[in-house]
Amino acid sequence: MADRERGPAGAAPQPVRRTAVRGAVLASTVLFSAAAAVCLAGAAPGMPTGRARAAVTVADMIWDDLAACESGGDWQADTGNGYFGGLQIRPPTWEEAGGLRFADRPDRATRRQQTTVGEEILRRQGWEAWPGCAREIGMIVDPVE
Repeated sequence: MADRERGPAGAAPQPVRRTAVRGAVLASTVLFSAAAAVCLAGAAPGMPTGRARAAVTVADMIWDDLAACESGGDWQADTGNGYFGGLQIRPPTWEEAGGLRFADRPDRATRRQQTTVGEEILRRQGWEAWPGCAREIGMIVDPVE
């Protein structure tokens, strides 16, 4: 049976998503409203969602969950796989998204600088830039067949 968190009195309990990441268990409840969906997607419902999206601002909690999945939460990760930092960004992507104004590679930038560049990558590519982990943390939801 799924775990539930209690909401306000009289409100239906909300499911708690549990995700195993390198031995740790993350519990997060993701509540979506139309306003939250607009903020996360960077576009209003019904608007074009191609590559030219509006500015994107994502809550720190989401970036932390994504980094926990991508790098075990290590914002200075350099594992030798060609991807760097907490969000596991390739150097060409880092450069294209303006990261060189902060550091030559993501793992040499601060967490805040990495999330700033992450927001630009998100604006350009959507959550598909991190397909596995974005699905795991609930930012990509596959349609029900």
